[in-house]
Amino acid sequence: MELDITDTQAKLTDLVRRAEAGEDTVLTRHGHAVARLVAMRPRTLGAGKATQIAAIRARAAAKALPGPSARQSQDFLYGEDGRPE
Repeated sequence: MELDITDTQAKLTDLVRRAEAGEDTVLTRHGHAVARLVAMRPRTLGAGKATQIAAIRARAAAKALPGPSARQSQDFLYGEDGRPE
């Protein structure tokens, strides 16, 4: 669909709904195309980036050392009633 910019001012909400539904709208000024209204596509990671992130996570997991959990390591600070000593 092609519309003059002056016609789009009153129809913006409708045009956005149409763009979300997949319809492209070309905006014109004095009969010349100047802009296109289309729905934004969600960004996705490329296969290469997803593979790199998985590799980084695997290396980080391999470096993690086992140890007491934070809850257990802080128990000595509190009494039986749960208040700080």
